[in-house]
Amino acid sequence: MSEVDHVKAKKYNKWVVVLSIVIPLVVAALFGVNLRSLGYDVEPLTFLPPIYATINGFTAVLLIGAVMAIKNKNVVLHENLMTTAIYCSVVFLVLYVAYHMTSDSTKFGGEGVVAYIYYFILITHIILSIIIIPFVLITYVRAITNDIERHKKIAKITFPIWLYVAITGVVVYLMISPYYT
Repeated sequence: MSEVDHVKAKKYNKWVVVLSIVIPLVVAALFGVNLRSLGYDVEPLTFLPPIYATINGFTAVLLIGAVMAIKNKNVVLHENLMTTAIYCSVVFLVLYVAYHMTSDSTKFGGEGVVAYIYYFILITHIILSIIIIPFVLITYVRAITNDIERHKKIAKITFPIWLYVAITGVVVYLMISPYYT
């Protein structure tokens, strides 16, 4: 890594730390705010869950495609797919927060073993969706600062976690969708 890239990495690393803390805190804070409960006359954005679930599914496809691209030494395609996956994750997050700020949370109605499976998937999805933020950011910074060897090392950790989060986002939606009002 060149000296210029090293300086860039140090600058980006400050943003990685800030965003890794701020994003989950802002999402948690906004998740607890329901504009309708606060007296605002807003329509519930009940059409959003299938859209953001689809975005999660698309993100999973992008991640798999990006891994296949880099294994085939197609660096440009890999970069484009990964950048698109990051943008999809940001769009997902915005839509997810918008839905929860305008709509009442849906309770899972399943019982027995299905409920245990649902809550296991949901809880691991939530925990890993928080944990993945710094991993994605660090992996991205290492790529754009040309720290390729370290990028490869962390990408081997980032990829399966991010893929799990994307896929389980779809699974959670499919499991809870019959209970939307």
